[in-house]
Amino acid sequence: MTDTPPEGYRPCVGLALFNAQGLVFIGRRANKSLREHVAPGHEWQMPQGGIDDAETSLQAATRELQEETNVTSVTLLAEAPGWLTYDLPVDIGKEAWKGRWRGQAQKWFAFRLTGPDSEIDIATPAGGHKAEFDAWRWERLDATPSLIIPFKQGVYREVAALFAPFAAA
Repeated sequence: MTDTPPEGYRPCVGLALFNAQGLVFIGRRANKSLREHVAPGHEWQMPQGGIDDAETSLQAATRELQEETNVTSVTLLAEAPGWLTYDLPVDIGKEAWKGRWRGQAQKWFAFRLTGPDSEIDIATPAGGHKAEFDAWRWERLDATPSLIIPFKQGVYREVAALFAPFAAA
């Protein structure tokens, strides 16, 4: 991995996938029994995932996008200038990652979908991965912070500000 996240945080990527109308892809988390789903009604999020040891953050971003949405027809619009972090509530962190990480440091990327909406397939993701989402829709970027789990809302407000220029058709 070429870029180093802040100490104590799990290295991760986040993906804002925009359509031609300037809306972003959001998916509803499929496994609502996971410990970190502590706020009913806040199950929606943009794709995200961990960075493997041999990957750059951009490689992880394109891999995660394909694994969670099946999408490969994209144009890179931007990369956030730094890491955006959030802390997990302590009890969740102890259980989720056995206390190894205090939260996640995310490198965010904005992509524009260049293929048809029909390319999106959350039910049978690429590479035989388990579906992360059980529903998806296009949403206004500035609406996403209120849809995500509360402890991630600060990151989503930062993402909405950083990528606001792409939220126009």
